[in-house]
Amino acid sequence: MKPEIVLASGSPRRKELLGSLGLSFRVETSHADETVQNPQSPADFVETLAQRKAKAIAERYAESSVPTVVIGADTVVVLDGQILGKPQSTDHAIRMLQQLQGRTHAVYTGLCVVRQPDGRTLCGHRRTAVTMRSLSDADIRRYVATKEPMDKAGAYAIQGFGATLVREIHGDYFTVVGLPLALLSEYLNAFDVPVF
Repeated sequence: MKPEIVLASGSPRRKELLGSLGLSFRVETSHADETVQNPQSPADFVETLAQRKAKAIAERYAESSVPTVVIGADTVVVLDGQILGKPQSTDHAIRMLQQLQGRTHAVYTGLCVVRQPDGRTLCGHRRTAVTMRSLSDADIRRYVATKEPMDKAGAYAIQGFGATLVREIHGDYFTVVGLPLALLSEYLNAFDVPVF
């Protein structure tokens, strides 16, 4: 029996990326707690949250007679060893972008896939380096006024207007958007859900 696929994320970007693979799936937002006590590293942080999100939804299918594969992901921006999550306010978004402008930072996306009813779990992450161009305060304020940064880690969206802020990337573009598709494909293949 072919497994059903559930995306444990309300992110429109992740939904769009998973949809681009031509797979049939449904979305169930986990609302999992996103606080992590004393993370060892940004990699541990995103893997912990991705696993927490996936397992929160996977628990619903523990007794299911239909095999189900649940996908969880989490993305953070890291500058000088500090994790930058989503901005809490317009002023916070402006401060984040002022820190990032003209510099290189890292984007980490954790990925966790859980299969039910056997509970088999695969978790990992990808890291991509992103260099922003130099921005004036006026540039930053105009970008923040679009409202695009308000629900994005690091206060920008590389697939939106934020693309104009990025000078270059080294690594996987899809990691920056929030769903590393090559890694996801490896995990899905391991669960007998080939992408093609």
